[in-house]
Amino acid sequence: MSHQIITTAALPWICRPLVLSAQKSEVVLSIGGPAAHAHPWRGFGGCFNELGWEALQGLDAAARDAILEALFGQEGCRFTHCRVPIGASDYALEWYSHNDSDGDLEMTHFSIARDERFLLPYIKAAQAIQPKIEFFASPWSPPVWMKFPRAYNYGTLLWTPEILKAYALYFVKFIKAYAEKGVPIAQVHPQNEPVADQKFPSCLWTGPQMGEFIRDHLVPALHRHGLPVDVYLGTLNTADFNGFFLPALMDAKDAIAGAGLQWAGKDMAQRVHGAFPSLPITQTENECGDGKQTWDYAEHVFGLLRHYIANGASAYVYWNMVLQPGGRSTWGWNQNAMITVDLATKAVVYTHEFYVMKHFAGFIAPGARLLELSGALSANALAFRNTDGSTVLVVNNPLPRSVTVEIAGAIPLHAELPARSFNTFVLTA
Repeated sequence: MSHQIITTAALPWICRPLVLSAQKSEVVLSIGGPAAHAHPWRGFGGCFNELGWEALQGLDAAARDAILEALFGQEGCRFTHCRVPIGASDYALEWYSHNDSDGDLEMTHFSIARDERFLLPYIKAAQAIQPKIEFFASPWSPPVWMKFPRAYNYGTLLWTPEILKAYALYFVKFIKAYAEKGVPIAQVHPQNEPVADQKFPSCLWTGPQMGEFIRDHLVPALHRHGLPVDVYLGTLNTADFNGFFLPALMDAKDAIAGAGLQWAGKDMAQRVHGAFPSLPITQTENECGDGKQTWDYAEHVFGLLRHYIANGASAYVYWNMVLQPGGRSTWGWNQNAMITVDLATKAVVYTHEFYVMKHFAGFIAPGARLLELSGALSANALAFRNTDGSTVLVVNNPLPRSVTVEIAGAIPLHAELPARSFNTFVLTA
């Protein structure tokens, strides 16, 4: 058996052999068998947004390719499960939809021409490195002529049979258009953050509305057009299990293939998984911070990863993979990113959160199974067994001092975890 430990503790990424010793350990962390009701791991990824591609376009080809390799390559994060916005996200360069022709219920003027300038080049560059990316998609807002009031932000979808049918066709057109460009969409979520009434592209939904739209309009339209695309109940930014999630799922239980949770959705992940253990869960958008990229927030992101995965998520998606420093959005707030690109100086910075994601995504492969853990650090750790037989253990030592840990598994291993560090152990049979 060979061993490797990767450690990040507010320092550059370190990869070194694990030294075995017989020293007395402060903490014992035991790896057990497969976790009950855990789905096979589906993948890690990020979202393709226009501001990310704008930042990448400011670099020469070699520097841009190095970033894409770090995100999608075998020596990088190996992202395989990624998100695409349908129309403008809050990290688009400006508001747009794929059909701004007022009253075009037949979607005659539907077009992804704008995406051919921004998102599709970004996606195709990633596919050139990792051709097996699985994509899911969601809108932030319908076209404004489908809403009341007629605005890209705030408001609701007009709840008439004609609009609901046309909006389902809008999804169909998007899926077909992307497939023609070599980007197969595996799943769709009807609305990004349906309880966010915001100044950025947004639209309010209730749980019963989402269930009805999925059951009576979206899934039937996909079937009529022969599109084998899963529909997830997402992407939910609410902890209202009884008022939102449960009515939607029960109204459309035969049409819903999974749940997409983000932000406040984390507070009902345990209830969703406990009540419906066979329902796959995707964490659809990592919480984004404030653009300051602190170590404290990186520890928060580690906790989010651990929380979602321990409570049933089988896929985890970062938000903006690349942004300019500060992560300023078109609508006026700052958020974190895995990598920042300064367009004035061409400086590229791999942030703390890049390494948090790499601790997981660089070693846990699709198809891996979550393992049971016990011991004092189990609340700050996750373990997986990959399909190749290797075991991956990711541990955060949150204490302000180093900790000597004994890892009990096939053979006991001992290692010193630096203060406030992230550590990945790879045990290969």
